[in-house]
Amino acid sequence: MEETIIRKVAENFNFSGNFISFVENNSGNINKTFVLTYDDNGKTVKYTLQKLNTYVFKNPYEVMDNILKVSEHLKEKLIENYGSCDRRVLEVILSKEGKPYYESNEEGFWRAFIYVDNARAYNAVENPSQFYAGGKAFGEFQKFLADFDASTLYETIKDFHNTPKRIQTFLNAVAEDKAGRKDTVKDEISFIIDRADEAVSIQNMIDEGRLPLRVTHNDTKFNNVLLDDETGEGLCVIDLDTVMPGTSLFDFGDAVRSGASTAAEDEKDLSKVSFDLELFELFTKGFIESTDGFLTDAEITLLPLGAKIITLELASRFLADYLDGDLYFKTDYPEHNLDRTRTQLKLVADIEKKFDKLDEIVSKYRK
Repeated sequence: MEETIIRKVAENFNFSGNFISFVENNSGNINKTFVLTYDDNGKTVKYTLQKLNTYVFKNPYEVMDNILKVSEHLKEKLIENYGSCDRRVLEVILSKEGKPYYESNEEGFWRAFIYVDNARAYNAVENPSQFYAGGKAFGEFQKFLADFDASTLYETIKDFHNTPKRIQTFLNAVAEDKAGRKDTVKDEISFIIDRADEAVSIQNMIDEGRLPLRVTHNDTKFNNVLLDDETGEGLCVIDLDTVMPGTSLFDFGDAVRSGASTAAEDEKDLSKVSFDLELFELFTKGFIESTDGFLTDAEITLLPLGAKIITLELASRFLADYLDGDLYFKTDYPEHNLDRTRTQLKLVADIEKKFDKLDEIVSKYRK
């Protein structure tokens, strides 16, 4: 049945050649992603076909509008700096109706991109040099968008990284206890509440004008950058659904949260979960090098705090979803969101223990 749907949807896009096969990519928590292989006059061509989660992205047309605008801007910057944008930016494939998407009442909302070949995303850092490359790629992404007019972008998920509102949503979930799970997670609830005042500090600084709003990615998990198979270079930043105004601190923080963890995001054995200082240093080095002359002194100083707060924010989101009955994140078993919560809280605790060392590392690489 799934192949029938994939073939039907694919027929609505301007793909070249004849359909051969498809595989599902299960790395994301939100959208459904497939890699399609075509034969184009003897040449193998691949495309990424993705079904957008319209429960999460209420206005998918605005998501695609943002992606087109940002991608075009990045193309200009990449050509200016590298002489080519080939394989370095997402290329949207239009539908046969000339739209950057296809939708129907039966199949839902879909979009397609040229598949970036000879490169891959890693769910975990396999070689420390990869994380340095990731830091450079995410830093460069921000720098190339520094002169982009943020006012032209839609807010694809309202208050996505507004931590005060995320904390309030979490508190509401605790109070409502829709799935009847509150009594089993009292320690986790207390951990987050005890840090709620610090959690809102970055957003307060933005509101007060002490930190700038920038065009940011807002979902910089390590597997959202493709690394070149041959050179290991950070090649292309992907998953642009949440590109909108934000803070560089959370882009940095979310990347090190996901990449410097010594365990998977849903690891059950918390003894395996810690925050790797070597990986943090490598990413920090790459990120600060790429953003040289772009970030303010305050932003650089607060990078470690960004890592702590974004990790706590994500923990609050996982736990709120668990208390609500798992409505937002895809889950594979009943305690999946709870395991995700506990890994994030263990990371927060380890970041707190190592915070002075994180500050020293940032100071080492600031100009």
